[in-house]
Amino acid sequence: MAFVAPLIVTALSPFFLGERVGYRRWSAVIVGFLGSLIVIRPGLLDFNIATLTALGTGFFYGTYIIVTRKLHTVDTPLLTLLITGVVGAFILTLYMPFTWVVPTSGQWILMFFIGLCASLKYADASKLAPFSYFEIITNVSIGYYFFSDFPDFWTWIGLAIIVLSGVYISFRERFISS
Repeated sequence: MAFVAPLIVTALSPFFLGERVGYRRWSAVIVGFLGSLIVIRPGLLDFNIATLTALGTGFFYGTYIIVTRKLHTVDTPLLTLLITGVVGAFILTLYMPFTWVVPTSGQWILMFFIGLCASLKYADASKLAPFSYFEIITNVSIGYYFFSDFPDFWTWIGLAIIVLSGVYISFRERFISS
């Protein structure tokens, strides 16, 4: 459900960024949201906090991308990154005393390599966006291995619709911008 972020960005960009979104991308947004309804299945499955959290993650990540694009026109990327980090650190500081667990040495090494990989990413975000959907494979694998949870048929259909809509929007935006 968190993968609705590209749909959120496309839906909000005309209102907050003044971007033009044609009927093809609006159609992809609508189809993608229908895919999220297939995953959620309101009225058929219990609506729980996990579903709400996943949708919230997608919405707030999409909003974050919109704000970052907006700030790009008025601030330097370094200042935008600094403000994002400071705000995130402040918010997390409120929760940390209640949830902190000291990382093991192996976890510190993994965090170092994650930071290293993130700092070496030089490709445009629009070119990398479709590849973020490969996270679904990892998430399903972890869910199955650790929790014995595997998505059902309708969840796969909904995920496929969301992914195809997001990939279409990404390729369409690249086609229009070039």
